[in-house]
Amino acid sequence: MATKVAAAAVDFTRIYSTLGLGKETIAALQAFRKRHADAQRIHGQYASQPTTVDFSHYRSVLKNQAIVDEAEKLFKDFKPVTYDVNAHIKAIEAFETKAVAKAQETAEKIDVELKELQATLANIEEARPFEDLSCEDVGKAHPRIEEAVATMVKKGKWTVPGYKEKFGDLSLM
Repeated sequence: MATKVAAAAVDFTRIYSTLGLGKETIAALQAFRKRHADAQRIHGQYASQPTTVDFSHYRSVLKNQAIVDEAEKLFKDFKPVTYDVNAHIKAIEAFETKAVAKAQETAEKIDVELKELQATLANIEEARPFEDLSCEDVGKAHPRIEEAVATMVKKGKWTVPGYKEKFGDLSLM
């Protein structure tokens, strides 16, 4: 009974979204949950059915007593077949190890991404405001800008290509 309460208390949609599981992992987990629910439903159906056979009722209803005697003998001699479930257990363990490996891989990816985001956030917080930047600072950060300006000055170009199209012509003449 405690397992039913524990299973009902788990919010799987929250787990899927907060853990950042991959699509394959979520699909496998949902398929497993569906198989489990189906197995529980079928078990509940069979558990509610009576398990004994009333052979005296069949003797009183049927005329051929030999058939009832033979059925009762077969019923008493019946031994259920035992199955070796080790193959299934190995498959479940393989699935479990694969799921754990995927979860660890996802956790590592999330940790790396989190570190990158924290570094980016620290960089943003430590950056100087745009108003405080000078041309020398921009030139040091991106030397190709200085090279482009120098070649434009050598060629006698005093306008930036595409500037008028983007910002319009501010000349009064």
